[in-house]
Amino acid sequence: MSEAGQELVHLVWGKKAGPRGLADTIFCRWAQGFVFSDSESTALEQFEGGPCAVIAPVQGIENIKNEIEDATEPLIDPVYGHGSQSLINLLLTGHAVSNVWDGDRECSGMKLLGIHKQATVGFLTLMESLRYCKVGSYLKSPKFPIWILGSETHLTVFFAKDMALVAPEAPSEQARRVFQTYDPEDNGFIPDTLLEDVMKALDLVSDPEYVNLMKTKLDPEGLGIILLGPFLQEFFPEQDSRVSESFTVYHYNGLKQSNYNEKVMYVEGTAVVMGFEEPMLQTDDTPVKRCLQTKWPYIELLWTTDRSPSLN
Repeated sequence: MSEAGQELVHLVWGKKAGPRGLADTIFCRWAQGFVFSDSESTALEQFEGGPCAVIAPVQGIENIKNEIEDATEPLIDPVYGHGSQSLINLLLTGHAVSNVWDGDRECSGMKLLGIHKQATVGFLTLMESLRYCKVGSYLKSPKFPIWILGSETHLTVFFAKDMALVAPEAPSEQARRVFQTYDPEDNGFIPDTLLEDVMKALDLVSDPEYVNLMKTKLDPEGLGIILLGPFLQEFFPEQDSRVSESFTVYHYNGLKQSNYNEKVMYVEGTAVVMGFEEPMLQTDDTPVKRCLQTKWPYIELLWTTDRSPSLN
């Protein structure tokens, strides 16, 4: 094998993945060809949990290695066959960064790379509902209404035909995103010393006298912090959002055993997004719903099948 080929093998599978270090079943899983479902002509069928994927060095190998947070970690686990977040981001955005937040962050002197622009296809993960991570707006609000849904062990697809779901970012959404870049630990507040920087970033009036006035108004108890909620309410008051929004959605899981009647098909449903919690409309509490609630906190889903689609 050439030196470049060996380097690519190490990047994808790790240095321990030699001829005897990589299980044949794991390699075959990732090398699976394209097989379409008998029940859905455009739906790819997966076998034994493996993806239908083609991995190509879309960037130079060195560029990919420089983007991965830990260059010693392979893109694919050679033991269990799980794809890393770096691999998911590489396929979605063309960059193998290890994090899902917007932009880069500093932590103890280390620069942690994130997503730098709006993705074409989005990403939501059940891990966010469990508070293991927080996906940024660039992945949550993609160019097209298609989202990869991540569970602990599998990836599925959620999509819709309504382009209104990916309409340009509203001013309040932009303000939330900018505010959160100054709140990297997701505390829901920033030190009042950063208020001027946030206001400048949003092209708000940022004269020192006006900033001081806003500090007093937004922090009347003098705690030295500015909460996200009052900030948005002051500068970007929400419109009346008590009207339900309903749209048709589809879910795809390539594993036969995870589908209703073991037929790989697109599962159709109706989503209702409220601007508030409505107990009378609550439908279920499934993993797919909890995953979607990381983008639409008050979403309810009605599926055409007898059971909700599976994330696994």
